[in-house]
Amino acid sequence: MSDHFDLSRARVAAILNRKAGRNDSDGTGALLDEKIAPACASFEVLRPGKHESLTDIAARAAKDHDLLIAVGGDGTQAAVAQALADGGGDTVMGVIPGGTFNYFARDLGVGETQEEAIETLLNARIAPVSVGDMNGKVFLNNISLGAYPEILERREEAYRRFGRRRILAYWAVLRALRDLRHPMKLTAHVGGKTLEFDTALAFVAQSETQLESFGLEGAEEVKRDRLPLFIAKAKNGRALIAAALRLALGRTSHGEDFELIIADDFVINTDAPTRHVAHDGERSRVPAPLNLTIRKDALRVLVPAEPKSD
Repeated sequence: MSDHFDLSRARVAAILNRKAGRNDSDGTGALLDEKIAPACASFEVLRPGKHESLTDIAARAAKDHDLLIAVGGDGTQAAVAQALADGGGDTVMGVIPGGTFNYFARDLGVGETQEEAIETLLNARIAPVSVGDMNGKVFLNNISLGAYPEILERREEAYRRFGRRRILAYWAVLRALRDLRHPMKLTAHVGGKTLEFDTALAFVAQSETQLESFGLEGAEEVKRDRLPLFIAKAKNGRALIAAALRLALGRTSHGEDFELIIADDFVINTDAPTRHVAHDGERSRVPAPLNLTIRKDALRVLVPAEPKSD
């Protein structure tokens, strides 16, 4: 059962990420001071320094706060979720969207604007939320191998040179796919079977909203705490561009562009001892094998007091 959260008795900290796509940290801080601070027992805003880890900040803050509000995009939400899932005790997580897509906030139904999410926090209940796990790393939306991590690298390179503009993200996609030459050899161990693939892209999904927005199957399985693994049938850049266009237009059909495997957990190996992996919009190099599973009810998160109807 979910419980009503008594904000008036809570020690609250908000963690703001200045780098989030749509986030104006000064304006958001003022909004929190106006709406949240008067409603709780104590309140402070935490802004990470240039080289500070959001997860480390959240882990320290969880020791003496009842509620941590993560303000930012999906990467910010995942960083705070990591700290709370690893050892946050009874500390509850609040979510205020501040990124580009905000799939986690949309999954929770807290509102798609910061104002709506703040109203949710003022009258909320606590709900258990499961998260994905890759070798101990929490992910809220997806992890991917192959083309997508390379796209992120090209995007960040363009952002550093020319500033953060959406058109540069599209340019990064086309450039990365154009330069893609060789497929990735991938081995998935699932349900006692070993499956082998040559593919340009593979990803494991955790966000039902993200799957539904692209017209992909698997959302109902995510609700049941199972993991959908998508293996792109494309092996080169040209084929993947065509699949990406069909995906963007919602014209992907089952079995045409992706092979879908559903399981409680996976072990994935590739043809390299380490590989760049994208997770919730971030990118890091991860040693093989990748052990993927679900941490069931790992978080206690504030959601609207009235459950949304299906």
